[in-house]
Amino acid sequence: SEALEADRKSLMDDKLPHRSGVEVELADCVIRIFDTARALGLDLAGAIVEKNRFNRTRADHKLAARAAGGTTVGIIPGHLVAREAADTDSDELVITDTMCERKRLMEARADGFITLPGGIGTLEELFETWTGGFLGEHDKPVVLLDADGFYQPLLRWFDSLRDDGFVAAAAMDRLQVTGSVADAVTLVTQQ
Repeated sequence: SEALEADRKSLMDDKLPHRSGVEVELADCVIRIFDTARALGLDLAGAIVEKNRFNRTRADHKLAARAAGGTTVGIIPGHLVAREAADTDSDELVITDTMCERKRLMEARADGFITLPGGIGTLEELFETWTGGFLGEHDKPVVLLDADGFYQPLLRWFDSLRDDGFVAAAAMDRLQVTGSVADAVTLVTQQ
C-alpha cells in the first residue's frame, strides 16, 4: 500500500551520509522486518492467525493481508487502544477489559501462532503459547519465524537450556522454527 511504501522510503531516506554505520545497519534490519511482515500478511490473507508483534510489524502484515483480500481481526485491551494505535481498519476490532482476556480470545480464535521478530511483549506471548501447547492447553501450531536470523541468539540459548536439562526435548519439539514465510504459513495451516 502507499502508506507502507512511504514508511519504507522514510527509513531509506534516513540512511544519509551523516548516519553512522550502526544506524544504517539498523535501518536495513527494520526494512527487512517490514518486508517479512508484508510477505506474511500476503501469505496469510484470509486465514485467522494470531500475530502478536510490535506496532509497525503488526500494521504491515494486516495492511498486506487486507490488500490481498484477506480479513483481519484486532484484539486489544481498552487501556492500550490509544497507546498502541488500535487497528481501526480491521474487519473486526475487539476491545477487551484486560490483557488476560485479550490473550484468551486470541488463543480461542487463532488457528495457530506465528511469532515475528519483536520485543518483550512478543517474547512473553511466544512463551505463553509455546508453554500452553506443551502442557496440552491447546494443540495449535506454534511457529517462530526466524527472519534474517533474528532469533539465532535465543535459539542457541534454548539449545543450552535443553542440553542442561532445563527444557525437555518434547517441549523443544513443540516449537517449530523456520526462516521462511512460506514455510511458516505451511506449518501453521497443515494441521
